[in-house]
Amino acid sequence: MGAPATANMPLRDLEERAYHIRKHALRMGAVQGQGYIGQALGVADVLAVSYFRALDYRRNEPEWEGRDRFLLSIGHYAIALYAALIEAGIVPLEERETYGSDESRLPMSGMASYTPGMEISGGSLGQGLGIAVGMALGLKRKNSDRFVYNLLSDGELGEGSTWEAAMSAPHWKLDNLIAIVDHNNQQADGPSSQVLDHPELVAKFEAFGWHVQRVDGNDVSALVAAFDAARELREPKPRIIICDTLMGKRVPFLETREKTHFIRVDEDEWDKAIAAVDADWAGRGGTINTAI
Repeated sequence: MGAPATANMPLRDLEERAYHIRKHALRMGAVQGQGYIGQALGVADVLAVSYFRALDYRRNEPEWEGRDRFLLSIGHYAIALYAALIEAGIVPLEERETYGSDESRLPMSGMASYTPGMEISGGSLGQGLGIAVGMALGLKRKNSDRFVYNLLSDGELGEGSTWEAAMSAPHWKLDNLIAIVDHNNQQADGPSSQVLDHPELVAKFEAFGWHVQRVDGNDVSALVAAFDAARELREPKPRIIICDTLMGKRVPFLETREKTHFIRVDEDEWDKAIAAVDADWAGRGGTINTAI
């Protein structure tokens, strides 16, 4: 299967993309004074590697038939995906200021009918992996060599429909399906492990017939290795990457805040959060991008 045009992007450049994605997300959050910003900060590294290492797409032709598909099962993560789509040039930067506004192409919950690059309307949790299975099977029957990536949450692992899809994918030998779990141990009613625990997650998916990797989802080098291995695997089976992430990553006062699902950010804290992301990047030897 063909490699994407960005496949050889240096590690440092991927880390810079993640830095930009965090800033885009915070800028959008500041527009409405709210948003699922903890998830966006936590999953930014995963999205950077997805869009600038793994996925093959054309930024000016988001419906190009030869593209890899990226499905956002978790509709409330839309602010995170918009940030990645802006960084990828699929959504214009100037639309960032319209986030959540009337007539915007960036509604607060992701909808495929509105946003370029948004493959499905998520939000009814537990449906994304099933849609991904159907899409991957459809591409197989069209003799396409494209991949389907599906980002889902650890909370969705409590949905029966997720496991029905997990059981069917190996049956159809869907080696063009790569699932990604944002495992941040947070959902609306509290820590995921307390709402409905899912121990031995690697062993469970392996028992279902998946190729499984579990990595630090905030370590770009580890993510690169995992995504490359998933794409290059020659076994006729679906692949899953379980990414352990920290909500609020790179903003210390949000990382440590007591939170469940929706971080409350006071009006004066948006600029402080952006400054923290800038300071973190500068502290790692990066150059602050004032344009974003």
